[in-house]
Amino acid sequence: MKRFFDVVAASFGLIFAGPVIVLFAILIRLGSNGSGIFRQLRVGKDERLFTCYKLRTMRSDTRQLPSHEVAASAVTPLGAYLRRYKIDELPQLWNIVRGEMSFVGPRPCLPTQHELIAARRRSGVYGLMPGITGVSQIEGIDMSEPERLAASDARYLDDMSLWRDLRLIWLTVAGAGRGDSVRS
Repeated sequence: MKRFFDVVAASFGLIFAGPVIVLFAILIRLGSNGSGIFRQLRVGKDERLFTCYKLRTMRSDTRQLPSHEVAASAVTPLGAYLRRYKIDELPQLWNIVRGEMSFVGPRPCLPTQHELIAARRRSGVYGLMPGITGVSQIEGIDMSEPERLAASDARYLDDMSLWRDLRLIWLTVAGAGRGDSVRS
């Protein structure tokens, strides 16, 4: 049921959000050098690597690091707006349709985040599809706390249901949590 919901909702989401994604990708490109769409390898279900898509919110010369290790000055003014309203995540609807992500699940990490990968492996959460949002984002836990993040992901694994997913999606859309924060 979860996968069916994901595919149907993400497909409709892409139809309606597609023009918004294209518009912001063009605005990003006009406002700074580099592509409007950001591509990055992430760790997915069963620890398989996949390319995660987002609207680029940082200067194109920013090193590829976890968000919590990047200075806030790397975020462009338009990028700050996109992050505040979580618009930068919209291209991940394509990752959902492709079967690489879900709406709700553990946020996919970088392959270089060894502590988090090990903690999640111990918690058994790599059996889950990574999500655009999850319990950790609503609770304000970012990837700088790997053990706490893995424990939160494991709690989701134990209690997951379609109704809980819908609640987490609603809380995310309503602005709960802080998402992937950058250093101030």
